[in-house]
Amino acid sequence: MNREDLALAIMEKHPKDFPSKAAVDKTVKAVLEEIQCAVARGDSVVLPGFGSFKAVERAARVARNPQTGEELNVPARRAPVFKPGKAFKDAVNK
Repeated sequence: MNREDLALAIMEKHPKDFPSKAAVDKTVKAVLEEIQCAVARGDSVVLPGFGSFKAVERAARVARNPQTGEELNVPARRAPVFKPGKAFKDAVNK
């Protein structure tokens, strides 16, 4: 499912709240952008029942090219992480 499919599904389930696909798409886009901005700032976003988004620090390390065996230095970085909530996990495992 991509963003367009998600917008269509929301519009079909909630026609009174979202009269057009454009309105739903705009809302979905705004929510995703705000989650991205909050995590980029270092905040965590917690959506009870769904999950949480946060950034974690990855330490610098030495990796190896599997083809040549050459060692490569991988710099430290921040990476986004999503941890699903209990309700999400339960819904997936039904």
